[in-house]
Amino acid sequence: MNLTTSFGGLTLRNPFIVSSCSLTAHPEKNLEMEKAGAGAIVLKSIFEEEIMAQVGNMDHDPLGISGYDYVSFYQKQHCLDEYCRLIRDTKKVCSIPIIASVNCFTGTEWTVYAKMFQEAGADAIELNVMRIVSDYDYDYGTLEQQHVELLRAVKAVVTIPIIMKLGHSFTNVVPLVSRLRSEGAAAVVLFNKMCPLDFDIEKLSVRSGEALSNGSELSEVLRWTALTSAKLPAMPLLASGGVVDGNAFVKVLLAGATAAEVCSVLYKKGVSAITDMVAELNDWMVRHHCENMEQMRGRLNAAHRQDGDRFERIQFFSNISQAKNELN
Repeated sequence: MNLTTSFGGLTLRNPFIVSSCSLTAHPEKNLEMEKAGAGAIVLKSIFEEEIMAQVGNMDHDPLGISGYDYVSFYQKQHCLDEYCRLIRDTKKVCSIPIIASVNCFTGTEWTVYAKMFQEAGADAIELNVMRIVSDYDYDYGTLEQQHVELLRAVKAVVTIPIIMKLGHSFTNVVPLVSRLRSEGAAAVVLFNKMCPLDFDIEKLSVRSGEALSNGSELSEVLRWTALTSAKLPAMPLLASGGVVDGNAFVKVLLAGATAAEVCSVLYKKGVSAITDMVAELNDWMVRHHCENMEQMRGRLNAAHRQDGDRFERIQFFSNISQAKNELN
């Protein structure tokens, strides 16, 4: 079967994309994942917040203000240079598309980082935007507009494809994706994984929750991918969250995703999971007589009248009715 996938100027040999994670922080590991069958790799995100935290932890009292400013600039530049080295070294050993991933919290830094990473040889840049808003005086639509302005600013300084990775904190992602498409986004990822949160009820403290996916996120990814791909069929969508096996891989493509970003299963099963999931996709296409990706993509999205209403039904009406009938 022909698994070739295209989006935003990039050509992938298959729709399996290794998501940004610690596994993609080493060129040798990236080569291993390419050999296992990955279609593209998103390098581990560089976080401006982490860089500034390192700067803040330095003992700068003896340095004075001017000395501290110099050292903080050097520290930031060192981190950026190291990331550029990761891009260059990975490109030397890998032939598949290599995507840089950026997460900043100040407006100007996004463009600085993006320009450097393009110059280092990245094939595309993923803007790893992850924010929630809890301000009492928040104006509706401000968060969406921030995404649009961010894309516009980065597009002004780079020419390689820009991928926007969205969080869950939107009532309706369809108009936002439409706006991002009109502003030149090459693709949109649905969705970014929020840092898991948990409480220790004995120590009365906040702690991290389970970081790896168990597949529970897949339902919402399928829902919004199916809705968005039906309304915006020309916009490439990358599904992320809950894609933990070959069946889930097939499902997100049937929902209308162009490709899937996969992470957790690689920690649990190793890079051989890539080979297995790509093989399962190929086997499914053989069984269902699909010769290429376009013949399967979106076959179960919300454009199909017989199922379209189910994607917007959020109550358990049919389940409750069935349970009631069984009790009677």
